[in-house]
Amino acid sequence: MSKKNCKFNIKFVIISYNKEKNMIKKNIIKNNLTSYKVKDLKGIIEPPSDKSISHRALLFSSLAVGKSKISNLLNSEDVLNMVKALKILGIKILKKNNEYYVIGSGLTGFKTPNKNIDCGNSGTLARILMGALGGSEIIATLTGDSSLRTRPMGRVTKPLKKMGINFSSSNELLPLIVQGSDDLLPIKYNSPVSSAQVKTSILLAGLNAKGTTEIIEPFSSRDHTENLLKYFGANIKYNTKNSGKNRILITGGKSLNSRIISIPGDISSAAFNIVAAIIIPGSNIIIKNVGTNYFRKGILEALEMMGAKIKLKNKDINNYDEPIADIHVKYSKLKGINLNSSFSARMIDEYPILAIAAAVANGKSVFRGLSELRYKESDRFNGIIDGLISCGIKVEAINDDIIIFGSNAQVNGGVTINCKYDHRIAMSFLILGAVSKKPIKVIGCKSISTSYPNFISEVNSIGMNISESVNI
Repeated sequence: MSKKNCKFNIKFVIISYNKEKNMIKKNIIKNNLTSYKVKDLKGIIEPPSDKSISHRALLFSSLAVGKSKISNLLNSEDVLNMVKALKILGIKILKKNNEYYVIGSGLTGFKTPNKNIDCGNSGTLARILMGALGGSEIIATLTGDSSLRTRPMGRVTKPLKKMGINFSSSNELLPLIVQGSDDLLPIKYNSPVSSAQVKTSILLAGLNAKGTTEIIEPFSSRDHTENLLKYFGANIKYNTKNSGKNRILITGGKSLNSRIISIPGDISSAAFNIVAAIIIPGSNIIIKNVGTNYFRKGILEALEMMGAKIKLKNKDINNYDEPIADIHVKYSKLKGINLNSSFSARMIDEYPILAIAAAVANGKSVFRGLSELRYKESDRFNGIIDGLISCGIKVEAINDDIIIFGSNAQVNGGVTINCKYDHRIAMSFLILGAVSKKPIKVIGCKSISTSYPNFISEVNSIGMNISESVNI
């Protein structure tokens, strides 16, 4: 190599390094942030990739035979912890540009890990990995951060024990030891809750069961798992219903095949931008390439029922039956809404930001059947209530229902919200700060990086004003 080319390459490396370093620095989220009132939001953005599909694409690829390619994977803490977990289990994963290549080891190919698997803050990672581990004759210990170690795992371990997977833990909490088996039994399981995590874990164990496993949900939870397993070649039957009980059958013993997967934008993350544009006067934004699965877009339907101006354009369906569209959103005057419990399975993660829309709306909103909110990264049920009350919004709770008396865009603010390291609570109240009379400070914001690492830079790019906190 000539000296000239050598100097050029060194310069290129330095530029590339500094560019990457600056991007990382740009997306570091401070723990204490303050959101200030703004005039309007304008622009076009792309939300982060879908976290649910990212988790499943990685895990299912590791159980397949051959090399799978995943593009547009979400580079958040939760998903990167899945990558680390699979590598600890002996899976080879390579990254090139924005593409991940996963060399699958088959349904029973996980290796006994030489250290504990840290699931961080991700309940999805912990729960769906339990079912995937069940078919390999290994022993693995799952743990997580202080928040995850308080979240219940019994709803997953109970059916998996019936299939022949052994667990050892204290009160069904992490840390938890999983012992797989080569003699898993099929079960018929009537799930008491509609949970995609529970369903996914059982289906993954069912891949190795000797016979057909049947799962019945009270009503359908999100069906990314069914769509992806079908795409990977699993022997699965389902006819997901928009209402009533949901039934899925999977027959074990059939290998999964490697696949090429592109991850769409995450509607749960897009929801923060959507609500922001709806409640901030004069706003008009476009959110590109968002997954609009029926069992994820309950938030759009709820907002439209409240009077929101939302349009889906450039609709398409990808190669594993996931619908995608661009979402156009304009400022809208909202009215209160009454949602029954059937909505909860389709938008449980979006209730914190929907509560912000209800707080700004004119009239009373009632959200029913939200018991599941108590078992998220924090007790979101009380987090919503406490946060809104501190901002001057009248809120009532009756059993598992939340009643919000809208302020007709008269939110006091001027408070500090402790989100207890819950990313969705943090982002929701930062959005509320954009329409409050006084700024809203939120502490615990580092948690946002688990799902939406570019949140601050992206919302500020379209007109939000969120910055590192000073006294307010």
